[in-house]
Formats: sequence, C-alpha cells, structure tokens
Amino acid sequence: MAIKPGALRFNTDSMKLEIFRGSANYEGSASMAGIGTLAAGQWEEVVAYSDFDRGHNGSGGRGVFAGGSPFTNIIDFITITSTGNAQDFGDLTQSKSGTGGVSSSTRGVFAYGEVPGGADVNVLEYITIASTGNGVDFGDLPREGHSPGPVGNSVRGIFCGGGTPASFANMDFITMSTLGNAADFGDLTAARRRTSAGNNAIRGVIFGGSGDTTTIDYVTISTLGDALDFGDMFTGGYSGACGNISSRTRAYTAGGFFSPAYNNLIQYVQIM
Repeated sequence: MAIKPGALRFNTDSMKLEIFRGSANYEGSASMAGIGTLAAGQWEEVVAYSDFDRGHNGSGGRGVFAGGSPFTNIIDFITITSTGNAQDFGDLTQSKSGTGGVSSSTRGVFAYGEVPGGADVNVLEYITIASTGNGVDFGDLPREGHSPGPVGNSVRGIFCGGGTPASFANMDFITMSTLGNAADFGDLTAARRRTSAGNNAIRGVIFGGSGDTTTIDYVTISTLGDALDFGDMFTGGYSGACGNISSRTRAYTAGGFFSPAYNNLIQYVQIM
C-alpha cells in the first residue's frame, strides 16, 4: 500500500492523529513497511485549535507577566476581556529579567533569565494559569541563558536562541503537560537573542534579534529540526514587543531597538 501526502494515521505510541506531509527526498509514494521509522518530517501531528485556544496563549481569559528589569520576581496577571490594572499572581522562584514564557490552556512555563549580579540561569518553572500562586520547579535547560524567543502550542513549548553573555543559536523544547528537562529541538539560522516571536498551533515565527538583524526564521512546532528562513523584517532590531503577539493567521512585532534609537513600528507577517 502506497502512502500519499495528506494521508492520516493514528500513532498508537503517541496516541496522536498524524498527517503524511512528504519530506525533502519524497518521490511520490512511500511503502507501509517500516512506517514507524520513516524520515523525520514525513509524519506530523495534527493539532486542533479554535479562535479562543490557539494553543499558545491559553483560553483567552487571562494574561500573565513574570519578572523584568530591574530584577524582580513578581508575577502579575490581567483579565484579557476586561480593562483594568494588573493584579498580583504570585512570585517566581527568584528575581530575574530576560525570561521567556510559553503556555498551554492550563499551564505557563518560564525559561532562562539573568539574576542580580549578572549571572544567567537554566531554570524552568511553571504556574497553573487558572489559579494564582508562586512558580514551581519544572526542570532545567541544557545551558544558562537569557532573552530567548518563545513559541509553542498546547503540546510543546520551544525556546529559541538566547545569550550568556554571547548569543547562541540553540533551540530547546519541552512537553507542556510533563515536568522534566528541556531537550534539543534544532538551531536558528544564526545565533541571536532578544528576539520577538509569534505562532499559531502549527508554526512559530522568530523576528530579528541582537545585532539589528532583519532575519525572520520559522519552525514547524510538531517537527524537530533547524529553523528555516521565512523572510525579512521591514526594519530590523531587537527587544521588540513584550511577548508573543499573534493570531491564527498573523504574527506581530512592535517597537524595539534599532541602532542608534528605539522605534515605534508595528510589523506583521502572515504565519501560513
């Protein structure tokens, strides 16, 4: 039996529905023999989402902010559907700046950070979004760092790049529902930190970064591998926006620093 792109299967190991998308060396069909060992990228998980749960910002009810400069351990939250001041959520395990956060509809995970004195950390900690409280240990990253570009969906969170103090290109991922250490996902097209990012449930987009780069990379969240070139920003720079700003179709980056000054530009791309 030959397999054609668009075919579906239920993976009894992961208990997930998957779609056959072909691969770089795909030549029109594939044998059912050895179906569990086909080249990486041929079978991809089917991820379902709605307008209110895109898999990366929860159910749309609550936004959470953690850490910041000058160094703080404060976690605040807002109710997205109503205006008003932020309220106290709890505390991180330590005061830090330069963290990156990902979330599912139930859990938020914060990674990396610079602590007072200038040292970087490899800490992962999590909160339960629906209930206030302090950060709890999730696991560790493979290296210390700060200022990554975070993307993810309801299944997987990915922390892209960072610095300690030199920038690195490494991308590491976690499974949102399972506590444990992060594992290697792949590499960005170039080493950088202080990027901004956006995603839907399928694709993550990483904008700019240190060095005033205009580069935009993308990853397919369900498939391990290196980032690929997406295109270029209208104006490059770093430290744009203050989190993941995106919808099912668009990813945004707002403001940031492009030598020698800050800018007030809002830029976007069509994710898919």
